[in-house]
Amino acid sequence: MRFFSKVPNIDFMAQRRVGLAVSAIATIAVVLLVMFRGLNFGIDFTGGVLVEVHYPQAVELTEVREALGKAGYERAVVQFFGTSQDVLIRLPPAGEATTANVSTAILDALGSEVDGIELRRVEFVGPQVGEELTEKGGLAMLFAFMGIMAYIAFRFEWKFSVGCVAALIHDVVMTIGILSIFQIEFDLTTLGAILALIGYSNNETVVIYDRVRENLLSQRRAAVEEVVNLSINQTLLRSIITHLTTLLTMFALFFLGGPSVHSFSVTLIIGVLVATYSSIYISTGLAIVLGVKREDLLPPKDDLEDKEVV
Repeated sequence: MRFFSKVPNIDFMAQRRVGLAVSAIATIAVVLLVMFRGLNFGIDFTGGVLVEVHYPQAVELTEVREALGKAGYERAVVQFFGTSQDVLIRLPPAGEATTANVSTAILDALGSEVDGIELRRVEFVGPQVGEELTEKGGLAMLFAFMGIMAYIAFRFEWKFSVGCVAALIHDVVMTIGILSIFQIEFDLTTLGAILALIGYSNNETVVIYDRVRENLLSQRRAAVEEVVNLSINQTLLRSIITHLTTLLTMFALFFLGGPSVHSFSVTLIIGVLVATYSSIYISTGLAIVLGVKREDLLPPKDDLEDKEVV
């Protein structure tokens, strides 16, 4: 750790205008990409068929997925339902198929591998459920942005809150754009990962903002750009360690957690990398562009006079 004992002196803010311009262009391009290419929505949003089966003994999910894949159900989502003998299978919309047809097809696909499988239930989920989830998911992100913006404005200053929310929007848009490019399935776990990313990125920004405020009040003769650079460099070690440990966890989840959590881990891996950039260049850079000043963070004059008297 002695390598990090000395605070580095990297001039991040020298390229803040270039960073903001590139981010704005990239965000617009990604929005257009998502509009034309779309997302690969999972069964949670498109509707589909829920099938619950019971095995006579414990079963491996990989075996169930392989059996369904051989029968043509490559997009099936398979997970345990309570015990290792009960399996819940989610299939894409079945079109004109009936409950009897789906039941027969699933039992034929699984019965060829294991005998004694019991079909517990078959339920059709309409697309209107997916529309409701899409609406509620969008509202959840909107309320998260509003709450964070109000908190940052109260905790620091409104110019900081604008920079913070701009960075969060950038992180979400860029992450969704990469999901769209590679057509990674967008389901409820992916939405949960995006909401987790909002909190993660916001925490990273608040740490930098807190150090900026401290340095602005303690170093009265330094320019705002110098103070911001110093603050980012002072928190750089903390950011590197946090990002590395988070990425290690997400890579472990991706390689060892199974297909059901792939979209969650991939989303957070992308988001952490994007948040590293945005917390440095967008949140603080935009606050400087908006003209944040030392006077904006000074306590009221009456409070200063009371402290001097004490």
